[in-house]
Amino acid sequence: MSGDALLGLVMLIVMIGAIFIGFPISFTLLFLALAFGYLGLGEVVYSLAYFQTIGMMKEELLAAVPLFILMGYVTEQAGLMERLFIALRLLLAPIRGSLFAVVILTAAIFAMATGIVGAAVTVLGIMASPIMIRTGYDARLAAGCITAGGTLGILIPPSVMLIVMGPVLGVSVADLYAAAFGPGFLLAGLYLAYLLGRAFFNPKLGPPVPVQERVHSPAVIVKEVVIGVVPLLCLIAAALGSILAGLATPTEASGVGALGAILLAAGYRKLTYAGFKHALLATTATSSMVLLLAVTSNIFGAVFSRLGTANWITETMLALPLPPVAMLLVVILLVFLLGWPFEWPAIVLVFLPIFYPVMEALKPALAASLGIAPDYVMVWFGALVAVTLQTAFLSPPVAMSAYYLRQVVKAWSLATIYKGMFQFLILQCLALALLIVFPGIATTFPQQLREEAAAVKSEQIDDSANRLEEDPHKAIPEPPPEEKPEGAK
Repeated sequence: MSGDALLGLVMLIVMIGAIFIGFPISFTLLFLALAFGYLGLGEVVYSLAYFQTIGMMKEELLAAVPLFILMGYVTEQAGLMERLFIALRLLLAPIRGSLFAVVILTAAIFAMATGIVGAAVTVLGIMASPIMIRTGYDARLAAGCITAGGTLGILIPPSVMLIVMGPVLGVSVADLYAAAFGPGFLLAGLYLAYLLGRAFFNPKLGPPVPVQERVHSPAVIVKEVVIGVVPLLCLIAAALGSILAGLATPTEASGVGALGAILLAAGYRKLTYAGFKHALLATTATSSMVLLLAVTSNIFGAVFSRLGTANWITETMLALPLPPVAMLLVVILLVFLLGWPFEWPAIVLVFLPIFYPVMEALKPALAASLGIAPDYVMVWFGALVAVTLQTAFLSPPVAMSAYYLRQVVKAWSLATIYKGMFQFLILQCLALALLIVFPGIATTFPQQLREEAAAVKSEQIDDSANRLEEDPHKAIPEPPPEEKPEGAK
């Protein structure tokens, strides 16, 4: 190892220690990058930091971050999640474990309108826990259901994490969004199957809604579903559908989503001035944190790479006598362990670029081992990282979802919540195993979208060629004659 590479390794260790102590992540990254960069690179580190900052500020994709965050906070402040919960509760009232199903479906649908994990867990806890406690639902299953469902927002598009992850892995956000749908709905399906199965064989765990509390008029139920579910699905289709269909970039779609959320909230007459102000302030705070971390981590990563430490780590890991899949499991295990003390922005922006060269070198071997095209290895890896981080956020003892729920449901102790989360942690591990063994869960949808886009483009080219053959003069019009200026002979 060279002296500069050793300097970069020391910088990385000091950074991890400083963050563990409690120093702010962004300022720690910037200070260490400039200090250690000056020791190893000299005054050129200041120019490097300047150009890295300018380059990051020119990244148009990051403009989608505050707009998607605003979309989520507006829908949350306007009470759209409560309306969705009520509609699904009326619809599913007769079945055993209906509240389990309502929580998971509400979380999955709302995740497509916001990627805010803390807000989803908090609102679900406020809405669902009193009814679950009153009707005798098992406390551990109920707590696990709410925390697991609330974390789906980090995985199911329009996840802000996937927007930030796209440039880091060198893949399009549209591909990552398409890849995340499979694992996201797989997890929601596993949650539902487990919860409804437990309630079916043991009705005491999740009894149906009492008959006297049900609405027996089909017209009323249909009205609530139409009012509470359909508009939100239209908003999701406008924002996400335009990205997946190739009609808009993520930045353009985020603007549509934010405006649509405001109009939808105004249509429901639920968004107050205080609520809208809170949404704007929360959006500003969250976006500032993410974007500042994006800039400082970019500077840190550039210095880390210039010192040669990234190459040394890559060469060292590739020199280990491990097959490609085993090396992948090592990387995933490290991501999982980092998910305990660190939030996702630090992992995606600081640590994922360190693992990226390793995965890039393993791409051909992994493609051959897994039976997928090399172009989709990084897309699949991004979905795998997202599921891994969601699993880490559900893992005691450092599981923020448990603390979010404990703040709003005092009747459930942290021990009860942890016991409930552990059951879903097993389901998470099952989903990770399925995603590794069957990578098509993540790669099939983006591959289909690419093939359809290529087919449409091919048809357009063929159509243009046919028109050219039929009438070449019409297909390529002659330029208009130049007009002579006044007074010219």
